Amino acid sequence: MASENPAPPDALPPTLLGLSTFLLARTGRTARARLAGQLAERGLRLWDMAVLAALVDFGPQAQRDLVRRLGIDPSDLAKVADQLGAAGYVERSRDQADRRRVSVSVTADGRALLAELQARARAVQDEVLAPLDPAERRVLHDLLLRVEQGSPEWRGSVA
Repeated sequence: MASENPAPPDALPPTLLGLSTFLLARTGRTARARLAGQLAERGLRLWDMAVLAALVDFGPQAQRDLVRRLGIDPSDLAKVADQLGAAGYVERSRDQADRRRVSVSVTADGRALLAELQARARAVQDEVLAPLDPAERRVLHDLLLRVEQGSPEWRGSVA
């Protein structure tokens, strides 16, 4: 049976378009895929950028603190730290007071890499948010930040 009000074949159902959570998820998937593509050009993933950002923003940290801060599995963080260390972007060292504790710090090359990745991320952000003017982008950012800060059970998970 044909619809009385035919919509274009690529039209999304208005029921879904009426859900902010649907729109957030769809926009987030698009942005994440584009950012992942930019990072992949450098052989990196979002976790790599997240670890570098945490180290630049908060200074050297124990691996277990990075696990908690970023919401990453300990074995995955170890792989990220190994990869970044092998490339010269971070340094890992044993804590002299507690030899079980491994501290991670960012190198000058890691800081430079993060600056490059931030530029790529901002370009993706500009592309995704192109329909909004600068004032609307600030409002959107402020609202999303408020939602994030009001959801403590979500805090700490980058992926």
